[in-house]
Order: sequence, then C-alpha cells, then structure tokens
Amino acid sequence: GWTLEAVGFNMTRFADTGAAIVHATHGDPFPRMIWPTNANKLAAATMFTLFFGGNDFAPQTRIDGEPVQEYLQRHYIEAIKQVAMRLQGLPNVVGYDTMNEPHAGYIGCRDLTSPCGRLRLGETPTPLQGMLLGAGFPQEVEVWEMRLTGARRVGVRLLNANGVRAWRDGHDCVWRGNGVWDVGPDRTPRLLRPNHFAEVDGREVDFTQDYYRPFANRYARAIRSVDPGALIFIETEVGQPAPTWGPDDAQNIVYAPHWYDISVLFFKRFIPFLALDMEGHLLVGPGQIHTAFDRQLGQLKEEAAEKLGGAPMLIGELGIAFDLQGKKAYRTGNFRAQVAAMERSLEAMDDNLLSYTLWNYTADNTNRYGDQWNGEDLSIFSRDQQTNPEDINSGGRALEAVVRPYARKVAGTPVRMTFDRKHRAFEFEFKHDPAVNAPSEFFVPNYQYPEGYTVDVSDGTYEIDRSSQTVVYQHSQDWHIHDIRIKPRV
Repeated sequence: GWTLEAVGFNMTRFADTGAAIVHATHGDPFPRMIWPTNANKLAAATMFTLFFGGNDFAPQTRIDGEPVQEYLQRHYIEAIKQVAMRLQGLPNVVGYDTMNEPHAGYIGCRDLTSPCGRLRLGETPTPLQGMLLGAGFPQEVEVWEMRLTGARRVGVRLLNANGVRAWRDGHDCVWRGNGVWDVGPDRTPRLLRPNHFAEVDGREVDFTQDYYRPFANRYARAIRSVDPGALIFIETEVGQPAPTWGPDDAQNIVYAPHWYDISVLFFKRFIPFLALDMEGHLLVGPGQIHTAFDRQLGQLKEEAAEKLGGAPMLIGELGIAFDLQGKKAYRTGNFRAQVAAMERSLEAMDDNLLSYTLWNYTADNTNRYGDQWNGEDLSIFSRDQQTNPEDINSGGRALEAVVRPYARKVAGTPVRMTFDRKHRAFEFEFKHDPAVNAPSEFFVPNYQYPEGYTVDVSDGTYEIDRSSQTVVYQHSQDWHIHDIRIKPRV
C-alpha cells in the first residue's frame, strides 16, 4: 500500500475509478476469479510498469528525488535481503524466488485503446480508459464473461460517472505526466504516444528479456551478498516464455514457472473429459487432455534446457480449487471430484518427472471464506473438515491424491515414475550414474499403506523404514536400468 501512495495513488478510490476490484471493498459475493484482471487495470499495471521499467517509461516520475524504478526495486530487494540475512545458514532454506508471478503491466502493450492482456473478464477497460478513469473522466467500458468455449463480450457499462480521481490531491496521473496522454483545450482527453510502452529508442521491447532479466540478476547479486550458496528461483510472467540466460547472468538458478489445470482453477468445476490448455483452447477426452498437458509441461522443460542453460526445473505452483460445483462437497462430505481433479494434475507432474510445490496449505481455511483471500479455496487443509484434532489426517482434503510415493533421491537419471492411486501401485525406473554409489531414496507414506506393502526390485537390495516412511534402495552395478515396484501387502 505504501508504494501505491508513494507514486500518488489514493487507494480508497480504486473501486469508484475501476483502478482495481478488491474483495475488501467489493464485498460478497466476490466474482469468481476476477482478481487476476487487476494486473491489467490502472493500479497494478502502473506499479508493475514503474517497478520494472520506470527508467524507460516514466523518467519524469521520482520519489524523494530518486527515479521511481530505482526507488521501488531498491526497497523490494533490500527487504528480501533482510530476510536472507536472518535465514542464512538454515539447512531447510535452499534459496529465494525473485517475485511471485511478476507481470509486465503496460510494458509491451502496442495498442492502448484495446484491452491489454489475455484475460478478459468483467469490466475490462483498455489501458487508455483505465488512465482516463483514474483521472476522473467517465468511460463506457466493455464487459466480458468467460466460458469453457472462450471469452465473450456481453455488453458495456459506464464507470466513474461521478468523476472521482484515483490520485491523491496534488498528484496527477503518472502517465499524463510522462506524455502518454493529455487534455486538449476543449477538455477532451487525447492519446499522444500510442507506442509509449512498446518501443524504446525505436526498438521493440520484450518484458522478460529487457526488464525482468536485469531485475533478476540484480536480485541475485543482493541475496548472494549475504547468502552466497542460495539458489535463485526464476519465474516470469505466467504463460510467457523464460528469458534467454547467458554466461554473464546469475548462475545456480532454478526455473520455477507456475502451472494449473485451468478449467478446474477458473471455473471451479471438474469434468473428467473436458479441460482447457494454458492458451484457453478446449480439450475434449482424457487422451487429448493428457497429450495437451504433456505438451505444455514439455515446453517448459525445453525452455529450462534451451534458454536457461539446462537449469533444473520446479513447478513453483500447482493445485486445485476445492470449492468445486458450488461447494457441493462441503454439504455432502464427498470429495471424490476434488481427489480426481488433484490426481489429474499430479499425474501430469509424474508423467513428466517434474518436481513441484502445491498451492497451498492455509491453517485457517474455512468452507465459507476459503483461504481468506479473494474467494480462493485451494488449501489441502480446512478447519471445517478437521473433525478430530487428535487425528493427524483430520482436516486434510484430497489426501488420497496428494500423499503419494515419490523418488526423493536418485542415484542417476529418472526414466519413469507412476502411481496408480486406485490400486496404490507405485513404479519407478532410472538409469544409474556409474560415478554414484550412494543409494536411492523413496518416500512411501504410511497413509497409502496402513497395512504395509511389498517391494519388488530389478536388482540390488533395499531397506524399509516405516517410521520415517522411507525405502532406501541400493542398486547393483550389474544392471544399467533399475526398476522398483511397491504395492499394498495382501
């Protein structure tokens, strides 16, 4: 909030001016998945643009005499550096992400009179309309709705009929001050620089390469000044390619893009034979869904290999909405749809041998308010499902899919990993590295195997430790490819 005020915004007027749609001021019912549209509206789009590209796009804007980009990046990086100073040396802290879901704001937008960004939902002002609304000029904006078949324009709506300004008294629109638009003698606003955010010195800009990449390098230098061994997790704008990384860029990075089963996340419905890919194309049938998910994740792996110099990859976020089908499960206690939806995502991870982190665990999740944030309800735990606080599993949701066996340490290169949830059968195959004599280690949860399990291996030896929920497998040197199979004890 203080950064918004520092550039001149009055946050109490965002609702009136269409600068942002916020749960706290909108109230209930809050429109489903409306919050991502804020990225392309005046408040957030302005801040992202100033943060990443203020030097090029807002050279007239300063805070306490300091260029706005330098001011914002310096404060952000120093804040995370303070965290690193305190966590440095802790064995369970491996590194730091640069920023959660960075966004280009207006950077790269070629037409300020057309909605910028892929998501069109609800009231959708163009960038120019957003600026004019914030300056107190009423605007008729398009209204869109989203269906499985795609976005559809459903009408127009007059916003800011009372001419409220989104700026504090004594402050003018940042973009008017930097020559993007102005008001003529007849008090009619006019666009002056249609290519303001698309070109710099006659060269077309690329947000990821020209703005995110330099920031990520600056961030890495600062973090490593206090924690030299920290990994730096790179994630760019959702749905956009990774930057091209070179030998002069920060090393020891991890590519950490986000990936979701979009139809489940966005529409809060799970239909086994329908889904959307990341571009919004409709997928019909389990085969087509499986192929599309593999293609999407394969492209991300190729980016890590080709553009980021073979950097390891972690899916930084994936998960499902638990309030599916109008929160039906909360009334019936039947979470089969949630289990199946989660399984579809995690199978895609296993098929591509990807590491991932689940979004999310929220300790105070409730059926009514979800994760306490913009109507989202993705937590694998809820207080309202916690019927027995003494039971370690009580309150867990879709644990049948979430708590699954996986390879934790591999003495070579993984080839295949599968988990058949219905039969609780786990298989893993890998090629050993001749230079590695250490054993491989598997997490085998007691949750899936309360009565125990059997282990079959292609060669070598293994040890089961039920207390640590671990199987340690020592391969032999006689075989090149090794296979381990786990199934419930009969």
